[in-house]
Amino acid sequence: MDPRNIPDQASGPLLRQSGAGGRPASTATPPRPGFVGQSGMAVLKPLVLVVDDDAAIVKLITHNLDMAGYRVLTARDGEQAIRMIRQEKPHLVLLDVLLPGMDGFQVCQSIREFSDIPVMMITAKGELQNVVRGLDMGADDYMAKPFDINVLIARVGAVLTRTRFKQKLERPPLALGELRIDFSNRSVAMVDREVPLTHTEYRVLCLLARNAGRMITKDYLLTEVWGPEYRGDDHVLQVTVARLRRKIGDYQRNPRYIVTKMGVGYMFRKLGEHEGVLDLARPQVSNRDTFEQLNLDKEDALQSAAT
Repeated sequence: MDPRNIPDQASGPLLRQSGAGGRPASTATPPRPGFVGQSGMAVLKPLVLVVDDDAAIVKLITHNLDMAGYRVLTARDGEQAIRMIRQEKPHLVLLDVLLPGMDGFQVCQSIREFSDIPVMMITAKGELQNVVRGLDMGADDYMAKPFDINVLIARVGAVLTRTRFKQKLERPPLALGELRIDFSNRSVAMVDREVPLTHTEYRVLCLLARNAGRMITKDYLLTEVWGPEYRGDDHVLQVTVARLRRKIGDYQRNPRYIVTKMGVGYMFRKLGEHEGVLDLARPQVSNRDTFEQLNLDKEDALQSAAT
């Protein structure tokens, strides 16, 4: 779709919300209800913040999100985006990498210091190292330019669906070695240290831990955590597992928790209360050591690129 052919009502001021029917609404005005749910209560449409300094791209994304039933805010740079996230609390951020001032990586890192809001990185740099860097900063997903707008809208829906995995589950905490998962408040801890996880990392950990001792295929993990349209996207899974491993003090070559079967998937080891004790004094693997080991599998290479 050519952004120049989008109706003028989709452009509006750069910083705006899209109301029902595509009519711009002032950001100072409380958002209007999106639709009425089965209970008769008004339900707000999901609010998406689009962060990009390219007016044509903003116009294209905003129009299509509005047509798909989302409310939209826009920001031109990282500082403006951070202020809006604090004030408006959107449900999702579409974050371009090439921004004036703070780049998208820095913005994502800043967001993660105060919020676990899902972030989708959008970048013209499709190289693997940039994808890895974005995911390692805490992004939940990525899209490379040029992109199919229909694929982008589908991924927005997929991210919002999986990050709504917040319901409290009435089940006892799960203890695997020194790892504790409290499903009632979605918290994860190692010994006495709380482990901060993104929505996606938490879902991967829970799926593996609840099936401890069973090999879970890559496609099953991608489908259950990200959605069926992510089947075959090994990069996003490998980076997420590598980041999860670092947070729980696990090691690819000598795993205490997550075992990799190359070409197949991952398995969480069955551990008793006193198994899997962490050696907290064990030094982290240095970048130099990691890069020199050319026989590491792809997941280790991804983890090295991220560091």
